[in-house]
Amino acid sequence: MTSIILLSIFGIVNLFVGFVKSKRILLPLAILFLVVVFGVNLLDWNNTQTYFSNMLTIDNYAVAFTGIMTLTTILLLPFSKRYADEEDENLAEYYSLLLFALVGAIMMVGYENIIMLFIGIEILSIAMYVVAGSNKKSLRSNEAALKYFLMGSFFTGIMLFGIVMIYAATGTFNITEIGAAQIATDGVMNSMFILGLLMIVIGISFKISAAPFHFWTPDVYEGTPTFFTAFMSTVVKTAGVAAFFKLMAAAFAASYVAWFPTLIAITVLTLVVGNIGAVVQNSAKRMLAYSSISHAGYLLMSLIAFNESSASSILFYSLAYATASIAAFGVLMLVSDQRGSHTYDAFNGLGRTNPLLAFAMTVSMLSLAGIPLTAGFFAKFFVFSAVLQDSSLMWLIIIAVILAAVGIYYYFRVVIAMYMQPVENKERIQVSSLASLTLIVITVLTILLGIAPALVSDIL
Repeated sequence: MTSIILLSIFGIVNLFVGFVKSKRILLPLAILFLVVVFGVNLLDWNNTQTYFSNMLTIDNYAVAFTGIMTLTTILLLPFSKRYADEEDENLAEYYSLLLFALVGAIMMVGYENIIMLFIGIEILSIAMYVVAGSNKKSLRSNEAALKYFLMGSFFTGIMLFGIVMIYAATGTFNITEIGAAQIATDGVMNSMFILGLLMIVIGISFKISAAPFHFWTPDVYEGTPTFFTAFMSTVVKTAGVAAFFKLMAAAFAASYVAWFPTLIAITVLTLVVGNIGAVVQNSAKRMLAYSSISHAGYLLMSLIAFNESSASSILFYSLAYATASIAAFGVLMLVSDQRGSHTYDAFNGLGRTNPLLAFAMTVSMLSLAGIPLTAGFFAKFFVFSAVLQDSSLMWLIIIAVILAAVGIYYYFRVVIAMYMQPVENKERIQVSSLASLTLIVITVLTILLGIAPALVSDIL
């Protein structure tokens, strides 16, 4: 709860600081705010507290995911230095929106009441609708914001209908009480409960870009400024999957038989669409958008496993995916800003002109592909191990492994371009010392988690 209060205060303070003549103070100030929140959040470990008449609970589950989302934002902010250097007039608003979005994300991992989950989703979503269209001079950015807002509003309505039906069937919004409610196996109440559950699954699946509700993702990710795309791909997805698992575990565990077929179909379709869709892309940014869809599928596999290993595998996968994605989007942003393209050709010869950028991008691609000695390898290993506890799901593992092999193809296209393609543009990419340091930290963290995964995997 302290983290939510601090983020809200810091977001407002940041808006007032935006009136100062120089915008350069905003970046270090935003990082300082988040470092304070990260430290304060850790103080709540092993200190479970409930708030708002038991509508919000800050326990170890919430603290762990809040820590990952806050750390992700801290590592992402250095790549916004271009906005500060150019004295962007809206920089204070951008940072405040990210701080407010984190408030919604924390509510999504700490809720005990479905209404609190809905409020958290809306706080997070409204901030994302705004930043998606933040580049007002770009037609693609305007299109991305409009698509995201209209589709997001539509699916929010579907989820709200589902929440109302769950309340009608159980008489409560509390997820623990919903889980304990006795629903008749037939009749109107049971039908209403199942339909409400299905609508909630559809609503959250849209938020995490799970197929077949993924159709907005490639266009929105491509049109949104890359800095904010990275936030969508990491923090929004982490909050969505963590909220999804908590909801199913606390409220709908007894209905496992009812939602399992639907969710496993969504998972398989997400894996197929994400990986196959990424193969045919010529834009590295759209490839990362489809990659984000595929990783939603791997995260959903942990939810399908639905055992004692699920929470820890989701936590580790979220951290591994977030660090790799920040590096990937960060390098992409630097390259595209100075070479004017999101295509694979923009990376040609990067290994010769900018060895650090090329190495960080290589480690990122290897981690996203699940290659050993990177965090991504153990992320997939823990997910597969959780699923394998149910031997009847062996077929799902086989499909996931085959599609993971497909992923190696499109991730390595970037690596090949950096090291094996001729240098078309010999100009060196200009990188700030802060961005370089951040890339080094992310790369070291990715390799460290690939060597000693127990540093995080045993937290939950």
